[in-house]
Amino acid sequence: MSRPACSRLPVTVDLPLLLQALAAIDEQAWRGHFNRDYFTGDWSGVALISSADALTELSPGQAAPVPRTPWLRDERWQRGLHALSLEIVSARLLRLGPGGRIHEHRDYDLDGPQADLRLHIPLLSPPAVDFWLEDRRVPMTVGECWFLDLARAHRVDNRDASARIHLVLDCRPTAWVLAKIAEGLRDTPAAQTVDSPLQPLQRVLDGDAQLAATLQAIGDPETFIERTLQLAAAQGLALTREELRAAMRNGRRQWNEQWHG
Repeated sequence: MSRPACSRLPVTVDLPLLLQALAAIDEQAWRGHFNRDYFTGDWSGVALISSADALTELSPGQAAPVPRTPWLRDERWQRGLHALSLEIVSARLLRLGPGGRIHEHRDYDLDGPQADLRLHIPLLSPPAVDFWLEDRRVPMTVGECWFLDLARAHRVDNRDASARIHLVLDCRPTAWVLAKIAEGLRDTPAAQTVDSPLQPLQRVLDGDAQLAATLQAIGDPETFIERTLQLAAAQGLALTREELRAAMRNGRRQWNEQWHG
């Protein structure tokens, strides 16, 4: 059976205890995320549990999971998660700073029936943070526990003035967690469908044959990207180079084929 895009698990974590443990983390413990091409701004983390053979404590690996210093020194992490019967492979605090953006990508190591499952527990989640999964906004709030199928295309925007911090757990697909994912589907809030970053510009082009012809005549992809961004800016539309590249690369073939087909 294929995995759902997301599910809010019917479980309880001790949020006050987890926030106490978070507050005890020294600022010097935060390390930049290893996927440096995937983000702008501050995307950093603290490893609580990670693989013994990982290149960095935040990186994935194949060896047995090893509890790291913050987990070993502060029992509040384990106490805060005591209601979750998980076989944890990795546990990380991931922080996206004010104005930070995680560009659209897929985590292919999470694909397949035997792949690890990724759970997100928002600890700090200001209102102007958007987590997009296949162009649908996932309405996560603090203290909840969500399964997210991140082998699908996803991105995150923090438009707020404060940081977003999630506790991210990778775990084995045991019968307990699979049952909780299935049980949670009934009461999972619907993801919100909104315009993708490209759709407002596409509507402009649909109504302006001359602009559409200008783009259609461009054969070089880099020139096409540059000109498209210029047109978007002239229309007062917020479209980034990364969003346009992701759209051309990940499944929005209709957009690319319309102007280059």
